[in-house]
Amino acid sequence: MTFGEQPAYLRVAGDLRKKIVDGSLPPHTRLPSQARIREEYGVSDTVALEARKVLMAEGLVEGRSGSGTYVRERPVPRRVARSGFRPPHGATPFRQEQADGETRGTWESRSEQAEAGVAVAERLGIRPGDRVMCTRYLYRDAGEAMMLSTSWEPLAVTGRTPVMLPEEGPLGGMGVVERMAAIDVVVDNVTEEVGARPGLAEELLALGGVPGHVVLVIQRTYYASGRPVETADVVIPADRYRVSYHLPVK
Repeated sequence: MTFGEQPAYLRVAGDLRKKIVDGSLPPHTRLPSQARIREEYGVSDTVALEARKVLMAEGLVEGRSGSGTYVRERPVPRRVARSGFRPPHGATPFRQEQADGETRGTWESRSEQAEAGVAVAERLGIRPGDRVMCTRYLYRDAGEAMMLSTSWEPLAVTGRTPVMLPEEGPLGGMGVVERMAAIDVVVDNVTEEVGARPGLAEELLALGGVPGHVVLVIQRTYYASGRPVETADVVIPADRYRVSYHLPVK
């Protein structure tokens, strides 16, 4: 293979991808069979199979048991708006993760005490094994699962306070900024790092995705005078949503 030349299976996948994108193979159309691909492109069964695997990994097609492989409906991506800080009053966990005021969503959550693992401890500036409150959220927009979040708060900050449990007590269901303010912890900075990876099986099951789908992961940490007081991993299906940032200019 010369420099710059694609393997045969990628060339076949690329041509089929083009047909899907331009509508020649519309949604719900059966993908050409392995034998048809072999004959049309003059390739081996192995190349035809690998090309189909590529399209499946990209989320463009899906297999249906006993029926074949079909082109998937391509959702129109919706927006998840991010804007760093949230207002100190009236924030909710949903508004904390979705700043678009026109989007009205709901959330489910569960909290439990846990020991900080190495990665979480590093993000919170504590020691591995220190106690944290771990809260897992599932967010919905118009009933559709749109986002997952797992947050960790050091119990050295919130333990034995009215806000130890994020969803209970006088400020249950409020955002991090307002909850921390209630115990005289003033959040003054937030950082977010965005990456992408294949979704875990349990994530895709909760979000209604297909194995192999890519998710966006936002690693967010709130700070008070340089001290991390909450960190979270926010998981968003990349095929259905785009993350849009609106940052103030000072």
